[in-house]
Amino acid sequence: VQLQASGGGLVQAGGSLRLSCAASGPSFSSYAMGWFRQAPGKEREFVAAISRSGGRTYYAGSVKGRFTFSRDNAKNTVYLQMNSLKPEDTAVYCCAAIRSSSTGFVYTNSGSYEYWGQGTQVTVSS
Repeated sequence: VQLQASGGGLVQAGGSLRLSCAASGPSFSSYAMGWFRQAPGKEREFVAAISRSGGRTYYAGSVKGRFTFSRDNAKNTVYLQMNSLKPEDTAVYCCAAIRSSSTGFVYTNSGSYEYWGQGTQVTVSS
């Protein structure tokens, strides 16, 4: 599967952005998905994960309550709605996919993912 992330940009603190990650290839609904981010000089960190069915999500503590991860399997696309953005959310955001045998399992470890999209830059100004 190939992944294409989009939707990044420059926004003021308190603002919102919606990232999209479109997948090409068959059986998108067989894949659990995740978002990760990497800020300059820092290691890549987990942001959010969603099960292949979309019925379960999991968030990093730093974004819980502000970010919402969803998917539309009919459109082969996942979305990350980011609200109340903070300067510390500034990073390159990447989506990732893993073929999952479980409809309800989510994956938080980047090493578990098989496919990665290119990143999209999110910059939050103070």
